[in-house]
Amino acid sequence: MHPVKRIEIISDSVELGKIVEALEKIGVTSYSIIHNVSSKGIKGTVFDDSAVTMLDNVYVIAFCSPDKAKPVVEEIRPILNKFGGSCWISEVMEIRSVRCIASM
Repeated sequence: MHPVKRIEIISDSVELGKIVEALEKIGVTSYSIIHNVSSKGIKGTVFDDSAVTMLDNVYVIAFCSPDKAKPVVEEIRPILNKFGGSCWISEVMEIRSVRCIASM
């Protein structure tokens, strides 16, 4: 096991391209994206009641080495400040498995 940073971002789908571009610019190339996210926060509740996918919320989860967390914040913060959204970064432990289950 080794320490990594877990990055979670919720934003409008419209900003997804900018967020992904920022992550990849820093070298965070492994991430998952979940579309049509409903949530509730200090600004109220956001439901997935739109037929237009450009107005949906997305959830991006990525993991990176601890040294990349600060550059991620510097790139993501202006996007979220301008267009809205939330970002959380936490410390987690990664377990790397190099053993193929099929060979067991």
